[in-house]
Amino acid sequence: MSSTARLEGLVTASYGRHYQVESGELQIECVARGKQSESVACGDRVEFKLTSPDQGVVERILPRASLLYRSVAHRSKLIAANVDLAVIVIAPIPSYYDALVNRCLIAAQAANIEAVICLNKSDLGETADAVFAQLAPYRNLGYAVVRVSAHHDINALRPHLEGKISAFVGQSGMGKSSLINALIPGTATATASISTALDSGKHTTTSAKMYRLDASSRLIDSPGMQAFGLNHLSAGELDHLFIEFRPHIGHCKFSNCRHIHEPDCAILAACQQGKISAVRMSAYQEILKSLTS
Repeated sequence: MSSTARLEGLVTASYGRHYQVESGELQIECVARGKQSESVACGDRVEFKLTSPDQGVVERILPRASLLYRSVAHRSKLIAANVDLAVIVIAPIPSYYDALVNRCLIAAQAANIEAVICLNKSDLGETADAVFAQLAPYRNLGYAVVRVSAHHDINALRPHLEGKISAFVGQSGMGKSSLINALIPGTATATASISTALDSGKHTTTSAKMYRLDASSRLIDSPGMQAFGLNHLSAGELDHLFIEFRPHIGHCKFSNCRHIHEPDCAILAACQQGKISAVRMSAYQEILKSLTS
C-alpha cells in the first residue's frame, strides 16, 4: 500500500492532539496538523495517510451527523461526534448540579441528539430516592430517567444503548467510567475516587475514548466536567431549545420577549400556571443571562 494513499477510519480516542484511529483491523496513532488539530473529536470519521505502519496524519474530517460540544468565549471543547445518544450521568453523592443537567440537555437538543438521564448509585436508599423524586420535572417532559447502580444492576440502561453511539457526560465522580466498566467488563477504565471534603469527584478521565458494546453499539467515555458552557448558542434560539416552551412561543405580547419580567409573557404565565416547572424556568433565565452578559 502506498504511504501517500488516503485511508478512512474512525477516531476511537483523543488525547490532546493525538488520536487513535480504527481502520478495519488496524489501530493507527494519528496526529492532526494546524487548526485541524483542535477540531477532531472522538467518533469522527476521518481520512488519514500512513507515515509508518502504525502511525499517520489526519488529512480530513468527513461530514458529521452530529457534534456534541461545550464552549466558553472564543473556545470550544469537543466531546464527541456522530453521537446518537447523550447519557447524562448523575448520582446522589457527590451532589450533582441541576444547572449542569439542564445545560447538557440543551446542548443535546441543539445538536439533535437524544438524551437520557442516568441516576447512578441508586442503591443508596433514601438519598437516591430523594434525587429520583427531584428528577420528576424531566420525566414529565418525556426525558427518559433510569435508575442504575454500576456495582449492582445496570440493566435499566442497556435498552437505551442498543444500536447507538452513546456519549457518557457529566460531573466528575458520578461514576461514568464505572458504568462503562460494568457494561463492558475488562475495559479497565480508571474510576474516580470521591473527595468528600470538596463534595466533588477527582478528574480521572482526561481523554475521550470509545468502546465497543456489541456489533451495533458503541460507548464514549468523556472527561468529567464541572461546567458546561453554551456560548455557541444564540440568545434568540434558546427558548426553542426548552421543549416545554414551544407551545407558548409566539403568544407573548412582545415579539422580542425574552421571558424575564416582560408584561403579558406567555412563558412566564405558563410557569405561574404550573405548565412549566420553576426549575426549568430558572435554568432558562440563568443560561440566557450567561449568553447576553
